[in-house]
Amino acid sequence: MTLLILTLAAVAFLLFLILIVKLHAFLALLLTSMGLGLAAGMPPAAVLKSIQGGFGEALGFIAIVLGLGAMIGGYLEHSGGGRVLADWLLSKFGRERAAWAMLAAALLVGLPIFFEVGFIILVPLVWSLARESKRSLLFYGLPMAAALTVTHALVPPHPAPAAAAQLLGADLGRAILYGAALSVPMAIAGGIVYGGWIARRMYIPVPENSPRLFDIPSHAGAPPVPLVLALLLLPVALILAATLAGPGAPPLQFLGHPFTALTVTLLGCMIFFGWRRGLRREQLLKLATGSLAPIASLLLMMGAGGAFKQIIVDTGAGAYAGKLLAGSPISPLLVGYLVAAAMRAAQGSATVAIITAAGIIAPLMKTMTGVRPEMMYLAVCCGGTMLSHVNDAGFWLVNQYFGLTVPQTLRSWTAMKIVTSICGFGLLMAVQLFL
Repeated sequence: MTLLILTLAAVAFLLFLILIVKLHAFLALLLTSMGLGLAAGMPPAAVLKSIQGGFGEALGFIAIVLGLGAMIGGYLEHSGGGRVLADWLLSKFGRERAAWAMLAAALLVGLPIFFEVGFIILVPLVWSLARESKRSLLFYGLPMAAALTVTHALVPPHPAPAAAAQLLGADLGRAILYGAALSVPMAIAGGIVYGGWIARRMYIPVPENSPRLFDIPSHAGAPPVPLVLALLLLPVALILAATLAGPGAPPLQFLGHPFTALTVTLLGCMIFFGWRRGLRREQLLKLATGSLAPIASLLLMMGAGGAFKQIIVDTGAGAYAGKLLAGSPISPLLVGYLVAAAMRAAQGSATVAIITAAGIIAPLMKTMTGVRPEMMYLAVCCGGTMLSHVNDAGFWLVNQYFGLTVPQTLRSWTAMKIVTSICGFGLLMAVQLFL
């Protein structure tokens, strides 16, 4: 029980460092890991060895996946492929179903591209649709935002779900497929159902200064839509083929491994989104290097999350908590969901919440019976996307680009995030009943 109390105190200390002291999450996780290990009576040398092992284990697989995914997103963004895909979907769905077109475009664009980048790419279309239709901006904006945010939280190679899958021992191929599949009903519930409902009750006009405040990139000369679709879906198709074929097909297993699938896709993006559009080798290199820069901080946080997990394992706190949980009537999935949701509400970042929650839950997985790692991974990711309010950068991004007041942002964006999270976890629990 002392170990469990120390672990809970370590989590409180972690939140104190992030929220009050304003330390970077990487440093806060590192200091907390050291403090927990020493307080639990581990020898100092063992604490450092445990941190090193957990850090390396967390990054050994994920660093490659995250790097490849970041470069794919960089080439897609530079080519204008995301914007031309959204325009094509609008033409196919028709203006009367434009909200569904925005949802579909955001789901596809959100697979390789971070939430903030996808939002900037697609928000000009939201302004245009709202201006032409005279409808509330939320009618088109929330479907777009909902789809981008759920893929960012549930589908590798985005940082948080990729790290959670690694920490919890989930198969990354299945994590991508299951996360993508669950993202669809979650985005529909939050973006179409709730978004349509709140848009009828809250009229939000297009911000008057929107065309002048933000540069709207031209997609003249952008790649053709079939090519964009093919490259976006290629890694998913390769991973799905390997999963369906099973271990009896070694060539497909090689091509369908996330390393290979993403590498093949990246090479295709370099050729068709870069070289074929006139970029020289130096420009291709610069674009790849620039796309990797934003993930440096994320990689450090992921590694530190792995170190925190390993300290919990090596102190024995994880095994003890697992025994308590095994004898409890509470569903382990609910525990993972609530831990991630609490972390998200407390400190704001979905990435930090999901990685930290996965690190806390990972040591318990060995004692949990009847819970697949992929299911726990989804539960943690659903919890991590639960609540976005004033301590979250995404909250203010939506607030500024949609021209909302803080109460309006809480009623629209924050409430939409709650709906998507509860919908995803409810579906997950329903599926768990039949497993």
